Amino acid sequence: MKNKLLLFNAFSIIFMEMVFKLFVFKNIFEISTLYIIIMDLILAILLTILETIFPKLINKIVAIILTSFVTILIIAQFIYFKYYDAIFSIYSLFHGAQVFGFMDSIISVILQNIVPVIILFIPLILFFILFKKFDFERKNYKYYLLLILIGIELYILFALLLNLSNKNKIYSSYSLYYNSHVPKLTVKDFGLYTEMRLDLHRTIFGFDEKIDIEIAEEPEPIVEEVKYHTMNIDFDTLIENEKNSKIKSMHEYFSNVTPTKENEYTGMFKDKNLIVIVAEAFSPMAIDEELTPTLYKLYNEGFKFTNFYTPVFYVSTSDGEYTTLQSLIPKEGTWSMSASSRTYVPFAYGNLLKNYGYTTRAYHDGVASYYNRHLSLPNMGYEYKACYRNLNIHCQIWPQSDVEMIEKSVPDYINDEKFMTYYMTVSGHLYYTFAGNSMATKNKSFVEDIDANENIRAYLATQIELDRAVQKLIELLEENGRLDDTVIALSADHYPYGLKTEDIVNYADYVQDTKFDIHKNAFLLWNSTMKENITIDKYASSLDALPTILNLMGVEYDSRLLMGRDILSDEEGLVIFNDRSWITSKGKYNAVTRVFTPYEEDVEEDYVDKMNKSIYNKFLMSKMILDNNYYSKILTKDDFKQNEITE
Repeated sequence: MKNKLLLFNAFSIIFMEMVFKLFVFKNIFEISTLYIIIMDLILAILLTILETIFPKLINKIVAIILTSFVTILIIAQFIYFKYYDAIFSIYSLFHGAQVFGFMDSIISVILQNIVPVIILFIPLILFFILFKKFDFERKNYKYYLLLILIGIELYILFALLLNLSNKNKIYSSYSLYYNSHVPKLTVKDFGLYTEMRLDLHRTIFGFDEKIDIEIAEEPEPIVEEVKYHTMNIDFDTLIENEKNSKIKSMHEYFSNVTPTKENEYTGMFKDKNLIVIVAEAFSPMAIDEELTPTLYKLYNEGFKFTNFYTPVFYVSTSDGEYTTLQSLIPKEGTWSMSASSRTYVPFAYGNLLKNYGYTTRAYHDGVASYYNRHLSLPNMGYEYKACYRNLNIHCQIWPQSDVEMIEKSVPDYINDEKFMTYYMTVSGHLYYTFAGNSMATKNKSFVEDIDANENIRAYLATQIELDRAVQKLIELLEENGRLDDTVIALSADHYPYGLKTEDIVNYADYVQDTKFDIHKNAFLLWNSTMKENITIDKYASSLDALPTILNLMGVEYDSRLLMGRDILSDEEGLVIFNDRSWITSKGKYNAVTRVFTPYEEDVEEDYVDKMNKSIYNKFLMSKMILDNNYYSKILTKDDFKQNEITE
């Protein structure tokens, strides 16, 4: 039977897609499954043509390569998804750092998901078992013409079904296929292979999201008596003179964003030194009165944000830094932090606070060039030191010591009149075992009596190193008389995804709904002169860290141009996740299941649609800011000269 190969290709691709969908999204009984089957049949036809159109020997080689490729691809994506809760892009395949970060943990992730991984290998095994039964002879043109016609008919059927669906929703299947770039939701609705095809096409030919930006007809009125966080940007003139339609739409959008108001906390830390720490895999589990007394002190004696989240984005740590330091949502399929090194970033602490007479430095106890930090951090205004770049610490161990980084770096700036320092730590990095983690081994004796498995105990041991680093920082500041005049802000890049979710659930009392609560975290914001703890219950995330600190520092910035909001303002809190899910005080929305769970009664009927539109705009504007170097088109360094300190 000459169609055995076609039937096998159809079976194997659909089988793997269904296994992927079942183990990742937990449901295959929905309309999107029909979309996946139709598109997979088209792919099966394409593979069959490629495996039979050449001479027989070449066809066999092509078949082995293609069958192996589609199998390895879906398994790699499955493992990646289980680890990062995201889909790796075509861009990532050609950039080593993220791939190596993934490969470093591949064995443990495979072992944790061994059953679905084995199941996904079944078609490849069957292929080699049945190999001799397949007909690899070149066929006549009528055979290929028939396959092409069937493929066209299948695509017409797919298009008809898609056009009959709801086109008006932001994340409808129609919108995901034609208008929006949301990889996770696209995989759910159309399957992995279709998403990868769309990603490849958009990477090569570019892609402009088609949904019009919704401009509020009646934006919230600006009250003259109230002070807002804005700068003197003449959007009306910019709109009038702009010829590029994309940039013009951005001007229109930002001119209609309501800025945040100044509040009772504005300028609370004016002229104080600032130390910002993005702590590797920090989490609420690391806050313990006995194990980590310094972190406990900062959490309970400073600002206490009880509903703070650090959602993981597509490039894990690098995107965690980007979100925290620039208050922009990372762009899918790109290393946003690295890409920002080619753009103007005026609101980064380094660039902004230089205008107020601060010296600005950044340190990392990992490899200096990892994720291209040697490009992005200097562009953000920092003098940058790290392992193998003028930071004299023991760089050969893994992970390196945060304590040692603090000891070696503080002398650089402690005597400066005003300083702003950024630290990206590394001691909390996976693996969380005592055999393969130098920091876990170093602090093992302090966690031996903890009632938890080895992985949790090893994780806690790494966080003890972070705690001691912060303790050392405070000691050195105090010894040099700089403690009262220095603010310390610490948050995570992401939750400790090197731990099994079930281990976190069993140990952490704050995780009830793993979809959302696994990302719940803490934002430590502290100064030694604070008289009492200030508790803030508003929902917030790492996206809000920058504007919150800028408000406290009393410096000029434009809140309309950042995606996060000052947590201390009177605006509604919002947490945004990488798949467009979200949380507010009114409820939480799971974008994958499209289910809204209200926290209040009588939530307005169109609330979810409005929030989805708002969040869509934040993703789109973040992407367009990065892609178009937008800040350079509306601001120059001269706009900040009024703040410069003259001698």
